[in-house]
Amino acid sequence: MKKLGLFVLSLTLLLACDKEKDDVIEELVIETPKIVEEYGYVLDDFNVIRDTVQNGDTFGAILDANGVSQAKIFEVANKFKDSFDVRKIVVGKPYVLLNSKDSLNKTQVFIYEKNKVDYAVIDFRDSLNIYNDSKPLTIIEKEASGIITSSLSQTMAENNLSPYMTDRLANIYAWTVNFFALQAGDRFKIIYTEKFINDTIPAGIDEIKATYFEHKGKPLYSFNYQSDSIEDIRDFFDENANNLRRAFLKAPIEFNYRISSKYNLKRRIAYYGYKIRPHKGTDFAAGIGTPIIATADGTVTKSERRGGNGNYVKIKHNNTYETQYLHMKKRKVRVGEYVRQGDVIGWVGMTGNTGGPHVCYRFWKNGKQVDPFKEDLPFSKPLPAELHEDYFKFIAPIKEQIDCITY
Repeated sequence: MKKLGLFVLSLTLLLACDKEKDDVIEELVIETPKIVEEYGYVLDDFNVIRDTVQNGDTFGAILDANGVSQAKIFEVANKFKDSFDVRKIVVGKPYVLLNSKDSLNKTQVFIYEKNKVDYAVIDFRDSLNIYNDSKPLTIIEKEASGIITSSLSQTMAENNLSPYMTDRLANIYAWTVNFFALQAGDRFKIIYTEKFINDTIPAGIDEIKATYFEHKGKPLYSFNYQSDSIEDIRDFFDENANNLRRAFLKAPIEFNYRISSKYNLKRRIAYYGYKIRPHKGTDFAAGIGTPIIATADGTVTKSERRGGNGNYVKIKHNNTYETQYLHMKKRKVRVGEYVRQGDVIGWVGMTGNTGGPHVCYRFWKNGKQVDPFKEDLPFSKPLPAELHEDYFKFIAPIKEQIDCITY
């Protein structure tokens, strides 16, 4: 009887274990299908075609090949230029067609990516709907540092940093560091923010928050500061609240130039029998089409083509200073237009009397042409004294952070 009782108990436990196994097997995990959304549309609702604009492509040809009527194409091209100019689609830019899921496979939505973030949408369903939008962005703070070996751009590349970072640093330190004469051992630290699409796809630098540049052993800090109480106060200042910029940039071209001829009132030229032919400008040689920028804020007083000057622009900055930019291929600004420092005003060319592509940069002080490289030019607006307390409080933790960055 004892053996029979033991057998019954064992059988009961075995059946219980089998039941638990059966229960586990019967538990089914049902996953909800993932809904994929992009540009505000559920992609599963369409046949999705992704492509890029090819040589010879036009907006009309792309849409006509995908079943959109000429009437709709004409309406977009003529009534909605402010929202989307069909003439300005660029070769190499991506676009997406959301086509109907039927035998017609007709385009219902056209999406054109202007850049990594911004895009235009043309929805052909029902009444025509055209608008511009941006992909959701995540802003992430980052730190970077490097030691110069040969050039800043090469060091940036070695540290997997964007070439655009080189431009940003050059603009911040335009008056304090000659980036064409860096020394091996010069070093930098940067605190910046970067934009990401879907938290993973880099979309470019957002802003520089602070930098440290050591040039020839001299430490140079910069802090991006914006006042909450006074309008138009946003600039880079050093650890002593001094503005890093001057009222004028050193050159009307940002990069890839060389000074081919300096301001020289005693210049002699063989072509003119070595007679004195004063050169009252500074020639910056660069490739045709290189952007020419305004070296300071001001109002355009001349924009024309005349004689040996060729295409040129003249800007009045205040009652003391004026600048002039000669031999342009093409001018971008008109008389009366107000331009800001760094705005493109034209492009390098060879118009007028010139033996090669360059911009002749001329500088007036009190109505007299002078050499800007020998002038003690004024600084940009200083930080008002009433903001100093707020500024030093603002930069204290940032300076501590940047000092702790290692190379």
